[in-house]
Amino acid sequence: MRLVILIAASACVVSTEGFSPSITSTRTRPSFVGLSAKAGKGKKSKKGSTAGGGGFASKSTSNSQGKVRSVSGYTGSGTKPLRVAANTFDAIRKKYGTEACSDLYVRSLLNDPTTFWFVGKLARRTDLDDKEMRGKTIPTENEAALSQKRLIFEYAKNQLRPQNLGGPYSKELELWLAPPDSEMDVVQNKVSFTKVVGSTKDISDTFSVSDVGYNPEIYIGDEINEGGLRVTRDDDGNPTQATFEINA
Repeated sequence: MRLVILIAASACVVSTEGFSPSITSTRTRPSFVGLSAKAGKGKKSKKGSTAGGGGFASKSTSNSQGKVRSVSGYTGSGTKPLRVAANTFDAIRKKYGTEACSDLYVRSLLNDPTTFWFVGKLARRTDLDDKEMRGKTIPTENEAALSQKRLIFEYAKNQLRPQNLGGPYSKELELWLAPPDSEMDVVQNKVSFTKVVGSTKDISDTFSVSDVGYNPEIYIGDEINEGGLRVTRDDDGNPTQATFEINA
C-alpha cells in the first residue's frame, strides 16, 4: 500500500512504501499573495493603497483597531480580507521569523472528527516597541487565532476543502494550533495540537487585528481533488499512532 502525504511549508512530497518512508521529490509551493497578484495583474490599485508583501495593500485602515478581520458572507480566494491577512503574515514573518508563527489545522466533528486538515499559518507581532504595532498589548497565540477564526473557516470550507469542511460539515468546525513549520514532525506523530478556545469576547480590548496575519494553504495539482496535508489526532489533539522516522 502506498501512502503519499503532501508537506506544504517544507515544500516536499513524502512517500511511504510499507514501513520505510522516504522523501521522493521536492517542489516550491505558491503563496496566496503570489497567486492573487498574478490573477489581479493589470488591475488598477485603489487610491491610498501601498504595495507590499507580494503586490497588495499591506495595511487595512478600516479595521486597524478592531479585534477580528471582518468577513461578509462567502469569502473567495481573492477577497480583500485574505489579501490583507496574507500581506500582514508576510511582513510579520519576515521581521520576526518562525518564533512568532503557528501552524493551523481544522477538523469537522460532523465529517471525520479524527482528521485534522492543515489550513495555513498564523503570525503575530511580539514586540511592543515595533513601530508597526497597533495594539497596546502583545497578542497571545489564542487571541491571534480567535481574531482570524471566521476568516480561516470561511476559506477552509468554501475554497480549500469544501468536500470535508463545507456544506453540512461546516456547522461544527474546530480550529487547532501546532508549532511553526512543524508539518514534518506532525506527519511523524511527534507533535500534539492545541485547541483554540473561547470567542471574540475573550480578546483583550487592547488587542488589534492588524498585529496578526494569516497565510492560507493553497492546493495545487492533484491536491485540488484529493486534498492536501491532513493527519489523525484524538479529541485532545494527540497522535493516535506511534512516531516514526522518514529517511532522506
